[in-house]
Order: sequence, then structure tokens, then C-alpha cells
Amino acid sequence: MYRLLIVEDDRGIAEAIQKQAGMWEIEAHIVDNFRNVMAEFAGIQPHLVIMDIGLPFFNGYHWCSEIRKVSKTPIIFLSSASDNMNMIMAMNMGADDFIAKPFDQSVLMAKVQALLRRTYDFGGAVPVMEHRGALLNTGDSTLTYQDEKIELSKNEYRILLVLMENKGKVVSREKLMEKLWQTDSFVDENTLSVNVNRLRKKLENAGLNDFITTKFGVGYIIEG
Repeated sequence: MYRLLIVEDDRGIAEAIQKQAGMWEIEAHIVDNFRNVMAEFAGIQPHLVIMDIGLPFFNGYHWCSEIRKVSKTPIIFLSSASDNMNMIMAMNMGADDFIAKPFDQSVLMAKVQALLRRTYDFGGAVPVMEHRGALLNTGDSTLTYQDEKIELSKNEYRILLVLMENKGKVVSREKLMEKLWQTDSFVDENTLSVNVNRLRKKLENAGLNDFITTKFGVGYIIEG
């Protein structure tokens, strides 16, 4: 089932789109936290985003730009400000389509369906995980924080991926080694410690202090 993220502060419009999407067997989520749309984007992993321009705190252009830094997920803009300048700006920011308000729900869903078919006949969405503003893109194995990309080695990326997949849970050293090398028969404990320490240093240098917590005698955790 495709997942749709609705970034629209008019609850009536958002719920109407959600209901219509459900009729097409599309799982639609409405954003609640307009201060941190990226956290909800990362949590839901949508296949498509419907974005209003006028939003609380930051406008739709801002969030479109933030999404485009980490994902190629299709974005359709909705706006009552449907003059040419807004349409051009939306497309320049990375939008895939623009629909003026008021709009016909069936036309919107037809465009959503067409865009989903065009995009995902050739491959799936790129998952993005978020914690404390850091975005881990599993499509290209990159970590982004405050518009800066943090270079990770293959092992550092794998460690961070496992910890973020299990956010809020302690991951044992044995499980990490198994995930890294598929077997722990030839990996000594020191190798894992070196990789974790290097990863921590990179995170701290980027301003992400105490991102990974050690549970002595057990393993590591990214606090939820």
C-alpha cells in the first residue's frame, strides 16, 4: 500500500484528502507537528507528499527544500496562491506538480495515482530515518545534520543504521557485530569499540553530542 503525507494546516481539507485517498487504498497521514515536518516525513516514509504553501512556522517552500536535500519523493503543492510566480517557485524548489485551491478531489487523486505510477514502476521510495534533526538516508548511506553531510565509513553507517532501526532499545554488542560482519567468529570486541568511538567523534564534531549512549556490559542505545 502506498503512503501519502499530507502537509496541510486546514484540517477539513486534510481530512477530506485523507478520506479520498483511503478510497483508493492509499494510506494517508496528516502532519500534526508543523515545527518539525521532517521528523514525521522520516517516521512515515511516504511515497508521495501533498504540501500546502501557507503553513504555521515555516512555509511549504521551506519543507519542500528540506525534503529535497534527502529524498526524491514526489511532492504535489496545493495553494490558493496560484499565480504564475508561486507555480514557478514551487517547481524550482523541487515540486512535481501544482494544484490550485479550490480543487476537485477526483482530479487530485488522478494526479496522485499518475505520479505514483510514474515514480514507482521503476523502484521504491528511499527510506529516511530521523533523530534529533539528523537524517540518515538509507538510499545513498549518507547522514545529514543542519544542512551538512557527515561522511561515514561502511561500518560506521551500518552501526548507525542498526541503532536507529532500534531507537529506544539497547542493541547488544553481539547483535551489532553480527549485523556488521554476519558472523562474530573472527571479529574481536576491540574492532567494534574502535568503530563506535570513531562514529561518536564524527557525530560530536557535527554538534550531535551524546547521540549514542553506552549501556556498560550490555551494548549501545539511541534514546527514543
